[in-house]
Amino acid sequence: MNTTKRPMWIWPIILISFVFGALTIKSGGSVIFIDGPARLAAGNYVNFVVWFNFIAGFLYLLAGFGFLLNKKWTAQLTTLIAASTLLIFCAFAVHILMDGSYEIRTVIAMTLRSAIWTAFAFAAYVITKNNTAQS
Repeated sequence: MNTTKRPMWIWPIILISFVFGALTIKSGGSVIFIDGPARLAAGNYVNFVVWFNFIAGFLYLLAGFGFLLNKKWTAQLTTLIAASTLLIFCAFAVHILMDGSYEIRTVIAMTLRSAIWTAFAFAAYVITKNNTAQS
């Protein structure tokens, strides 16, 4: 992705990346660092999933900037986010299969995160391919 024009459909992706990133950092940070209502409301949270999502929130923001600035590396970053999310989701599934405690909302959230970032990675590669073809 270079300085060529971005397609209009990229703007919702940029917005979602920024909002999703900020909310992920806030919610994950509240559970990890503050012993209060957020941690209590999290219920049977799985520590490695919360830590992964917290750290990933910063990558979501970086991806948002990559999309906004039309950077070529956004395709690799979004692929990394999607692949690592799927890897953590698999580890979470093993945790569940080994009778670990969990919340069903975590299953839903990880499904949503996996789908969103896989779609965003695909979008980034489409933009990269189109920009390369126009060069």
